[in-house]
Amino acid sequence: MTELRTALTEDERRAHLSAEELRELIGLVDHDSSHDPFPVNGLDAVCFVVGNATQAASFYQLALGMDLEAYRGPETGHRDSRSFVLRSGSARFVLTGGVAPDSPLLDHHRRHGDGVVDLALDVPDVDACIAHAREQGATVLDEPHDTSDEHGTVRTAAIATYGETRHTLVDRSRYSGPYLPGYVARSSTAVRPEGAPKRLFQAVDHCVGNVELGHMDEWVDFYNRVLGFTNMAEFVGDDIATEYSALMSKVVASGNHRVKFPLNEPAIAKKKSQIDEYLEFYDGAGCQHIALATGDLLRTVDVLRDRGVEFLATPDSYYDDPELRARIGEVRVPVKELKKRSILVDRDEDGYLLQIFTKPFGDRPTVFYEFIERHGSLGFGKGNFKALFEAIEREQDARGNL
Repeated sequence: MTELRTALTEDERRAHLSAEELRELIGLVDHDSSHDPFPVNGLDAVCFVVGNATQAASFYQLALGMDLEAYRGPETGHRDSRSFVLRSGSARFVLTGGVAPDSPLLDHHRRHGDGVVDLALDVPDVDACIAHAREQGATVLDEPHDTSDEHGTVRTAAIATYGETRHTLVDRSRYSGPYLPGYVARSSTAVRPEGAPKRLFQAVDHCVGNVELGHMDEWVDFYNRVLGFTNMAEFVGDDIATEYSALMSKVVASGNHRVKFPLNEPAIAKKKSQIDEYLEFYDGAGCQHIALATGDLLRTVDVLRDRGVEFLATPDSYYDDPELRARIGEVRVPVKELKKRSILVDRDEDGYLLQIFTKPFGDRPTVFYEFIERHGSLGFGKGNFKALFEAIEREQDARGNL
């Protein structure tokens, strides 16, 4: 039991998640990191710049059931911006909006809209990781440095990745505060209805990056060389195409599979793919969607719908296809229940998964979410790609962007 406990990150322990639950939730695998040149414990935080952090933080609490944990803003001496730190299980989101009229955050938002600026990584040795990254040609944005307050010291640094996205490296092993120095603890004031689930998702499963045509392999190589990630999956050609659009995707992952980054690029086709649309409206490469792991997708979807979250619709023909029934075999709920909620299902050699995708969360057709429930499967729903992309194309067409 001791070995399993030491394998958990601090965030996972705080969320009362066990190694067995994480194997089921996100496909956690055993890994000896002692020989990794760039060991990664896990994802520390997904950090966003948004147009209105105050309202976004309320929405994420009220709709997604996240808990407010920390805050930084003018009231705490940080006059440029407001930041809200939210958590659900081991998943941590940081929502930041500009306050001062000349804040560079407002310039970033004018260009990109709401989006992910930082996929922060929990690492055991910031200096060693930066030394290796620099040796491999990575762009170091922030040199290793300490920040401290009454709760202790955090050591951080940052490297650049695709677009204007960065990876901040965080070692908080000497820190007991709510997030980082400069932040104060703050609790949610939102009151959940009686009988509402404690949380709607438990962890981040993967974060998908969209890059320009011809650059996917460049970034796959970056993650292989710099972060020591391994190639987990590859989807090209007919795997990931419809009658009108196509894309290519490769997945890189940390050794323990806590951190998984699918990387997509557009492919030449008759019409614009979802990647082309994203690159146009985000004005460059960036994080397209975040997959959130749940142990009960049906209940999560029911609650989210009741709270106003909109999902992509799946046609009845998907569920009535005899080939689907033959391929997926027995799953934990009747297919009619999946059909009622537009939940997709896929099976591979390791097991099966259930998944569903939201519509974009902002005004621009860029960032959206996936909710995923794994039952042994380590995949990404390859059998659902055609149905998913056709659903996205219907939305693109309605927006006039196909």
